[in-house]
Amino acid sequence: MSYETISRRTLLGNLALLAGAAAAGTSGVRARESKRRAPLHLACNQYPWLVFYQREGKDFNKSLDAGLGELASTGMDGYEPLVTNPAEIDMLAPLLKKHKLEMRSLYVNSTLHDEKTAEKSVQEVMAIANKAKTIGTKIIVTNPSPIQWGGPQNKDDKQLIVQGRMLNELGGQLRAAGLTLSYHNHDIELRNAAREFHHMMAGTDPKNVTLCLDAHWVYRGAGNSSVALFDVLKLYGGRITELHLRQSQDNIWSETFAEGDIDYPRLAGYLLESGVRPHMVLEQAVETGTPKTMSTVEALTQSAKYARRVLDGFRG
Repeated sequence: MSYETISRRTLLGNLALLAGAAAAGTSGVRARESKRRAPLHLACNQYPWLVFYQREGKDFNKSLDAGLGELASTGMDGYEPLVTNPAEIDMLAPLLKKHKLEMRSLYVNSTLHDEKTAEKSVQEVMAIANKAKTIGTKIIVTNPSPIQWGGPQNKDDKQLIVQGRMLNELGGQLRAAGLTLSYHNHDIELRNAAREFHHMMAGTDPKNVTLCLDAHWVYRGAGNSSVALFDVLKLYGGRITELHLRQSQDNIWSETFAEGDIDYPRLAGYLLESGVRPHMVLEQAVETGTPKTMSTVEALTQSAKYARRVLDGFRG
């Protein structure tokens, strides 16, 4: 056997070894990348199911087992309910387990602007939160209720000071319990130069009070202004722990979460660039003027698919 033959065989063997090593290396990189890039956890708030079911003549709360089954069928991973008392957690727990849904967050109203009742409201929220913690909840979303839902009344400075202090107190108690308070607003809090919204941010400790950014309520409350929405991101983006996802077209809530008035790709890009990774909760809903072309499940399935495309950078 010649030296040339041995050299060729050696060379071919070495090339095969190198190819195998490269393939193994590539496979390892893909495996590590797959591990790093876990699927996006996408939850859905209760409100869409209430209003979509209502337009079909159904009551979501009366058929919760079936409703949560339909929610799971849309491809979403979690459920954010509006909870009014701890007993509801006991009722929800087996249904969530049955349908393989997580409850990483919950929504609760609170009344914190009145000195006489604020402490009681804090205690009620804490009772709900401590019960929810036992099934894995991490974020408590609250909207300190307006004086009258849908009414023209506005809180005065004294009430705002009380509310800010008590919101901070609630956040401190939740933080001590290992939970996160995420402040939520509607359009009412954007009245009068957004004095209520801004005081709940400027008048509280960021360690105690984070922000649930409901992009569309900020947009609508500011007179359908994307400028105002992105200014809120600049001011308080670092405090966002949850993002509520809703879209409109020509300022009317659209049937699905899709392209529309709010530039969600830009919003997502801003958060990613800032290193902010909030809990994502779909809250697409219907109102007067919203098209009706598909069923609840169809609309929310499409919404979930679009949300995952827009928010792909948050995977893992």
